[in-house]
Amino acid sequence: MVGWWGCADIRCDVEPPPSAIDLKKDRGLTVQWADGASSYYTIAYLRKMSPSADQRELRDQQQKNRLAILPSSMMSGVKLEATGAELVGNYAIRVSFSDGHDTGIYSWQYLREIDPALGAERDLAEGTGGGAGVTGPTKQRPDGGSGA
Repeated sequence: MVGWWGCADIRCDVEPPPSAIDLKKDRGLTVQWADGASSYYTIAYLRKMSPSADQRELRDQQQKNRLAILPSSMMSGVKLEATGAELVGNYAIRVSFSDGHDTGIYSWQYLREIDPALGAERDLAEGTGGGAGVTGPTKQRPDGGSGA
């Protein structure tokens, strides 16, 4: 039976887990996807794009008003790092940050959606070129490897 979600299996739109995850606490998260693709997210980008309710609200405020006041924890001047990460079931990862933020659960689906390299490709294809102020890495990783 097909449900309101449009497929027979309720989990049909769930991203399969990655084949490998590598967190460099001072640099970023590399995800090797089951389909062979690879994604790289800087720590600052992951923090900014946290799917937590408070961070989503802040992004919404900033979209409406570019002069929105940022929380003091985001302006401390101390280098932001990941302090740890843990798998959440078979569908996500939770990353803890040096500023105390640890409530964002990044589903595999969400990580695919916010992949900075794919966002840059979308911007180029659409001719927007800027990613609406959201910056992330290119396909080149800091270790010199390719993110593609």
